Amino acid sequence: MSRRNLRGLEKRIHFERFLGCILGGVLYAVGVNMFIVPFNLYSGGLVGLSQLIRTLLSGVIHLDFGSEDVAGIILFVLNIPILLYAFPRLEKLFFVKTLVAVTALTLAMSLVPTSKVIDDCLASTLVGGFISGAGIGIVLRMSGSTGGMDVIGMLVSKRFGNVSVGRVNLTFNMVLYAIFLFMFDVQTVVYSVIFAIIHSFAIDRMHSQNINVEVKVITKIDPRELEHDVFTEMGRGITELHSIGAYTSEDEHMLYILISKYEVHQLRRIVRKYDKNAFIIVNEGVWVEGHYLKKF
Repeated sequence: MSRRNLRGLEKRIHFERFLGCILGGVLYAVGVNMFIVPFNLYSGGLVGLSQLIRTLLSGVIHLDFGSEDVAGIILFVLNIPILLYAFPRLEKLFFVKTLVAVTALTLAMSLVPTSKVIDDCLASTLVGGFISGAGIGIVLRMSGSTGGMDVIGMLVSKRFGNVSVGRVNLTFNMVLYAIFLFMFDVQTVVYSVIFAIIHSFAIDRMHSQNINVEVKVITKIDPRELEHDVFTEMGRGITELHSIGAYTSEDEHMLYILISKYEVHQLRRIVRKYDKNAFIIVNEGVWVEGHYLKKF
């Protein structure tokens, strides 16, 4: 494949991922607006905080927003300082995809109607949790995020290596749902928690980025260009070992790489670009300690 065709392929992949971020943001908004908002239920994370602020503005301060749900606008406002702070600290392509997803989510939350689709509260909660979780999962698979607590969690995790993104989200949601329990009836909180559980389950089903895998690539070609592409496209380091084929006695290069499960396809594409006959070995679920870039 020529360099020109490769550049075209890379542009197409980036374009598809940006579309995926938009689709994921819209699905998240559909899951929230059409399945939990009609029952006055609440999401977790920054979306849940936006819903809470909307409720306080309309119910306590008595601001009249008419029929418009302003939670999406509030969400965008809350995300602005977070994204401004994160911009110089996060990988630029990830940041741009996150900005696209946040914009899509904000617009969709403002435009998607909040009319009731399912009359049963429990069924609506389950369906909404699945749809919204699938939306977030799609964004994560596109190597982006929907901003909010995901970005905050990443920044905290980078600052304090022993604190995971999941733990930051869990702590925030525990505080948020405690506030919900204080302000609303128990039934509202229980259904909101059920939504959050299904939402998290759907994300896990869609997203395998936190599963570490080790990859060994055995090739007979000069691997320097291959290694350069892995460095620049994936941000991953490689340990290169010299090896000899036991049967052929020919010199070979063994490349040892630690990546997430979701990155396997991307690595395979890079390897095949330079050596269609390379031997690739993938081992899943390895335990890693030390300086390893964990992508969230």
